[in-house]
Formats: sequence, structure tokens, C-alpha cells
Amino acid sequence: MSSELNFGRLLRRATMYGADEAIVDLDRQRRFSYSEHLDRVARLAAVLTNLDLRPANNQPVGNVAVLTGASHVYVELWRASLAGAAMINPINTRLAPAEIIDILRDAGSNAIVVDDTHARLIDELRPQLPELHTVLLDDTDGSDATVPHDHCLSTLIDEQQSCELPPEPNPTDPAVLLYTGGTTGRGKGVVLCQRAITLTALRMQPTVDLGSTQSYLSFMPMFHIGASSSWSFYLPQGGKTVIMPSFEPAAVNATIASEQITAIGAVPTMLTMLLDDPQFNPDTFSTLQLIVYGGAPMPPPVLEKLSAVAPHVGLHQAYGMTEACGVATALTRADHREGGTKLGSVGRPATGIDLELRSPATGERTPRGDVGEIWLSCDSLMTEYWNQPETTAAALIDGWYRTGDAGYLDDEGYLYLADRVKDMIVSGGENVYSLEVESAITSLPEVDAAAVVGLEDPVWGERVHAVVTADPALVTEELLDRHVRRRIAGYKVPRSWTISTEPLPLSATGKVLKRKLRNEHSR
Repeated sequence: MSSELNFGRLLRRATMYGADEAIVDLDRQRRFSYSEHLDRVARLAAVLTNLDLRPANNQPVGNVAVLTGASHVYVELWRASLAGAAMINPINTRLAPAEIIDILRDAGSNAIVVDDTHARLIDELRPQLPELHTVLLDDTDGSDATVPHDHCLSTLIDEQQSCELPPEPNPTDPAVLLYTGGTTGRGKGVVLCQRAITLTALRMQPTVDLGSTQSYLSFMPMFHIGASSSWSFYLPQGGKTVIMPSFEPAAVNATIASEQITAIGAVPTMLTMLLDDPQFNPDTFSTLQLIVYGGAPMPPPVLEKLSAVAPHVGLHQAYGMTEACGVATALTRADHREGGTKLGSVGRPATGIDLELRSPATGERTPRGDVGEIWLSCDSLMTEYWNQPETTAAALIDGWYRTGDAGYLDDEGYLYLADRVKDMIVSGGENVYSLEVESAITSLPEVDAAAVVGLEDPVWGERVHAVVTADPALVTEELLDRHVRRRIAGYKVPRSWTISTEPLPLSATGKVLKRKLRNEHSR
């Protein structure tokens, strides 16, 4: 069935940008025009097809695992796979070997693309994965070609004659297999189809209001759905993507100036670190026009500082999850300019998204203003959880996805997050939502970050415990208690505190690992 909702259509459209700069890889000092980049993507798509990737679960295409750092090759792998050559399976580079083995076995991958660091790891795991073929980013891309491998990717690309992109895939063909996890337990393989990926790329154009921004700086991990900004954000309008191998605040600030970057995407923790960089000054952001943030709540002091030092920069918050292809709601530039209480929200549903609040117990809709579980309906939802039909059936109900997040809607339709349903604290019979408590704590300027968890308590069932990153010489439990009691009800105020200069434990995407905090502080 012919449909415009396939990623190959976006790639073909991008040929009109020809000589315009498409990709800049700062680490490898490589720059590619759209013509050069799309030629490499087409040849890489042919390489993936020739690798004879093994389909699994009766899928029309095989899957290729990717375990590397950020680079122009990673962007090419994303786009070549999404052109219809394969279902891409990006793997979190921070996972332990046992977790990587679990993913590769569950996915049924018979090929993995690795850099030299991870090639050695995969070679050590080879006895447990005897059918896995290792495809190395060889010395052309800065890798060590002496490490164990079966193929060299850049050699395969160079040997491949220039060719056309593969035929456009069907909109329901699987495109991405992405394993979630890190905050609540073992991850699940989320399958996103061509329609979901392409619709999200198109949806982001009016939702984010890109305006005249034409250069995007990518420093987020490319194995996360949030990294779609690096391979889809500017493709429809021909913008330039500049790639950094990792996030280093001083280097990011310097690159914004040297490359005249007009847009960045980051989690709030990263923005805090950029502003706290000793070399930062308002001129650092002089070329910026847009900052997209999400992944975690934005502390009000950080938002205020951003608005003060860079009032010309448009701010946009996105809330979403892998299962909804990363986008559910948007707090737009206009919302940020208007300010007020809505800055505490995550905005209103993005274009094409239907959102309801329902009772976690009954599935019935909750009254406006009451806390309920967030349910989503749209054409960019996941197809399934890979190899988990029962879990899929529990999450996808009559075209709706149960997010597991709790929140409420105001009279204008703005969504305010309360908590993960599973993270809600029940203390003395009262529901306590950690995000509300964290917001009260971080409104104290001396606090850098805070996370609130429920710990087992013989009297209260659970007690509210706060882990605060701050200077203990400036911030005490007494100060925090007084500050928070002026802002929230007494039963929500933490009964115990941990104050430390140590940063909160974060996942690769900047989310606080609350499960780890609960384990550490319940001892």
C-alpha cells in the first residue's frame, strides 16, 4: 500500500537540498552536504540488505543492533535502516554485558554494528552469542581495525557502488526496536513502525515552531528516542545537524558559538550544567533561537535563569515516552512567553494526540482537575512490546496506550504531571506525588536538584524521603522543612532528608534512577 508515511519519502525529499550542509561530525572532523550524505545513506542501505539480516517474529525485515558512540555513521545507520533496509535496534552503551546479551537474544539479532571499544566486549560475549556477526566501524571512522570483527562497515560502504534508496517501505512495516528501561526495572522492546516514526517527524515541524532555525547541535545519546532530533528533526526542511560525541558543558557552549548553532535539545540537568559553566556568559547563547527540553521536570530557578540570560531564545518543553515515539504534549514558545502557572505544566497535547486522564483501577475518565493515569491515542503509538503479548495487551487497550504516568488537566487543557503511577507514595493513607514535592524543594535557589521517594515505614506504611543535592553549609534540614511547609500540605513534607554535594544518579537520558535511590536509602 502506497503511503507518504514512510521515512524513505522524507529522505527522497531531502535531495532538493543538494549542496547544503547536512551533517557535521566534530569528533571525526567530517562534513557532508546533503548530496554526499544521502549517497552514503543509500550505499549503507544496500550494505545492510546484503548482510542478510535475519527477520524475527515473522517481520518483513531483519534487525540490526547498534552499539556505538555518537557519530555521523550512527545518523547514517538510523536513516539507512529507516529507508527500509532494516529494523534498527539501538543499544544503550551504558548497559552491563548481561543486559546486552539479554537484548540481543530477545531481539534475535544476527548482526551488530560496534566501535572498537564495544567490539572487544562483543568478542568476549561471542561464546554466548555464536551466530552474531560483528560489523566494525574501521579506521576510516577512527576505530582500531585490529580488534576482532567479521566485517568493516566503511570498507563495505566504499565497495558499494552508488545506488538509489531502497523501495519505499509500507507504513506498517517495523522500523525501530528500542529497549526501554533504567528507572523502573528490566526494559521492554518497543516496536515502532514506519508510520509512527514519519508522523512524529512531520508533527514536530508545526508543534515545535522551528521558525528560521537551521543548525541543530546534537549531544544526546543516539540510542534514545529523544535523539530523533539528530536524524529527523531538520530533515524535512534541510537544516544542518552538528554532532558531538558526548555532553561536556564547556565544549557544548564553545561549539554553540563556533558553529553558530541556532537550536539545541537537552534535559534540564544538562541546561543547568551549561549555565553553571565558569566560562558561560550571555553571549554564549547569542546565536541560539530555540531550546527544546524534556525528559525530567525543569526546576523553576533554572527556567528563570534561562529567561534572564537569554530572553531572545524560544523555549519549548516536550513530554513523551518511547511507546508514543517520544512526543505526547508540548509547552510551546508562546506558553513560555506568557508565563504564569502553566510553566509548571508539560503543555497541551501535540498535534494529532488525543489525551485522557483515567482511574488506574477502573479505566474510567476522571473529572477535570483530579489526578488520574494518562492515556494516549494517536497513530504514532508503538505496535507492540517485542515478545511480550500479555504486557502489550495490558498497555494497549482499544487504541489507547496506558502511560503509567499520573497527572491532571486544568481548565485550559494543560497537563500537570503528578508522578509515575508506580512511584506514587502512600503515606498514612494519603497519596503523595513526588513531582509536587520535588518542585517545592527545588524552588529554594540554593538547591541544585532533588528527588523524592517512598521508603518503607512501620507507622506510616511509607514515609516521604528527599535526596537533595546542595551545599550542606548553606542548606540544612530545618531550612528545607520550613521552605517546603510554606508551599505544600504537611503530610507531603519529607519526614527524612539526605543532603549531599553528590549528583543524583541519572539514566543515560537524564532521568533520576529512583529505584536505585530507594534501594540505597532503605538500608
